[in-house]
Amino acid sequence: MSDLGRFSKINDAFTCEHCHKEVPVSQRTCRNHCPFCLHSKHVDMFPGDRANPCKGLLVPIGYENHSKKGLMIRFQCASCKAMTRNIALLDDNFARDDYDQILALTPKA
Repeated sequence: MSDLGRFSKINDAFTCEHCHKEVPVSQRTCRNHCPFCLHSKHVDMFPGDRANPCKGLLVPIGYENHSKKGLMIRFQCASCKAMTRNIALLDDNFARDDYDQILALTPKA
């Protein structure tokens, strides 16, 4: 099975474990990080599967521009040190990612 076949769409509201703000669902995709502080939680092996036993805090460490997906936020897990990334939600009418906070991160060289 390809990685795309393992994608599970989960677009639930949640409370951020870093800043404790209530995070609404996303308007157009599955939100996996807080739009206010940009932190996330290391819960997935494949998008939406919630199968990762780590459950550590994913700290935003940088950003990059993807040729097809646009602006991506890069994360590092505070527990296991794994690196992940996720699309920035800059046009979400429910809760946009804080663009100034993204730009304050280190761009990928």
